[in-house]
Amino acid sequence: MLCLDCNTAGTTSPAVGVCRGCGAAVCANHARVIQREVRRRPLLAPPVETAARTVHCFTCAAVHTG
Repeated sequence: MLCLDCNTAGTTSPAVGVCRGCGAAVCANHARVIQREVRRRPLLAPPVETAARTVHCFTCAAVHTG
């Protein structure tokens, strides 16, 4: 799989991930890793928040980071 943004620019680069927002394949140069909190609720226990990471392209990362 090749990076969509590189392909649009006329070059080719192997993808290292898929954008969680739009589903586009992204290379290491076009990927943005964003930290987020995931809330889980174990059975009969209070909720637990743990850090997780998601991969976004530049466009979707701009929307999610404000």
